[in-house]
Amino acid sequence: MYLASLGKLALGSRLKALSDHFYGAADEVYRTLGAPIESRWLPVLRYLWDAGPSTVTDVANAIGQTHSAVSQLTDKLVRAGMVRRRRDPADGRRTVLALTDKARGALSTLGPIWCAVRRGVNASLDEHAAHLLDAIAACERALQDRPVAEAILAEHAAIKAAPLQIVPYAPALRGDFYRLNAQWLERHFQLEEIDRAVLSEPERHILQPGGAIFFARLGDEVIGTCALLQESPGIFELTKMGVDETFRGLGAGRRLLDACIAEFHRRDGRMLFLESNSRLQTALRMYQKAGFVMQPSVRPGSHYERADVYMIYQPQT
Repeated sequence: MYLASLGKLALGSRLKALSDHFYGAADEVYRTLGAPIESRWLPVLRYLWDAGPSTVTDVANAIGQTHSAVSQLTDKLVRAGMVRRRRDPADGRRTVLALTDKARGALSTLGPIWCAVRRGVNASLDEHAAHLLDAIAACERALQDRPVAEAILAEHAAIKAAPLQIVPYAPALRGDFYRLNAQWLERHFQLEEIDRAVLSEPERHILQPGGAIFFARLGDEVIGTCALLQESPGIFELTKMGVDETFRGLGAGRRLLDACIAEFHRRDGRMLFLESNSRLQTALRMYQKAGFVMQPSVRPGSHYERADVYMIYQPQT
């Protein structure tokens, strides 16, 4: 499932999909059994059934929806003859919502259906139903203590304030080298045998032949990597460039590219080239801005099945 691959980034979308599924299932049950109710009506109707006449604000606070959402739903319920607005006998300045006789009659027949809903959810979800309800309750408590928008904005401020550092390879970063490259390769293409070999043993395949590997670090997060592979004396390949999709837009890719180019010059390299794919237009534009020039054909003897772009670094003098 695509949304699942996005993790917390798509949390709201996944919850909405689940919500729509449960709403749809309940509506199908109500229609099949001839119940004169819609699933989205239940929170308001059930609260008024249990609490008695209440203001829109009271209902909204009780069921965790906005005042506007409850007001709009109330309009539908009034048109359906399920709810009426009336002046509060205790305070004529307030309007309260009350169930109509039609609503009371409908709700009084729903006991067997609600019992079936509880049993059906348990039968469908098994032990996951209890875990889900416990998790929802825990999330609700946590959100009361700290609203998620507030937490996200604070984290964004911390990310923007954290210094972006370019650091050389260290054995402790071997796993990050594999992770960052496998992420984009598996998303756009597939891991080829040469990729698995290089990513699994970067010391053997990149460092020992005279290459270099750099990483972009943002605070405690390793967010990107790029390698300079020496193919032969003075001939280098820019390779294994990858930036964590979560942290794109911070300039890590260009900083890594600049670090590799600077290392190429420091070593008095004679030629620097790269191989890529025409689907990666954002990366190709970055390479061109850095001085790489597109070649008319693929590189002879390329090791990569996916490579249909060959570029050579030609610094402007």
